[in-house]
Amino acid sequence: MTPKTLLAAAAFGLALGPAAAAAQDAAIEAMQEYLMFSDYEAGIILPLQIDRTVFEAALFVDTRDAAQFAAGTIPGAVNIEWREVLDRIDEIPEDRMTILFCNTGSLSAQASFALRVAGRANFVVLQSGLNGWRAEAAYRP
Repeated sequence: MTPKTLLAAAAFGLALGPAAAAAQDAAIEAMQEYLMFSDYEAGIILPLQIDRTVFEAALFVDTRDAAQFAAGTIPGAVNIEWREVLDRIDEIPEDRMTILFCNTGSLSAQASFALRVAGRANFVVLQSGLNGWRAEAAYRP
């Protein structure tokens, strides 16, 4: 790169600085608001709560990677990897309960947090994940 190109790139970066900082502040504020007003057990469902009625009404979203999904999942689940939930947010219906899950609940919890900050609220995380569902679900087809 020429000195002129480097100088132009640096000036562009400095110009973006305030906008990037404002966006970061807004994201932090949204996260703080969510954390402060969220009930302790809000946003989760236990495997024992998944009876036939819940199972048939909900959309199950497997947040694991494609290889894990292909190896076995909850029947009827769709695969949206946890890192892709914001890119694929339109695939998560706003008018139907959605249950996010992974093996244990950690990846789906991260996906859940991103969706909540993005303004979504129609979903829950399966506490203990696929492992818990296999061991304790009230209904398994």
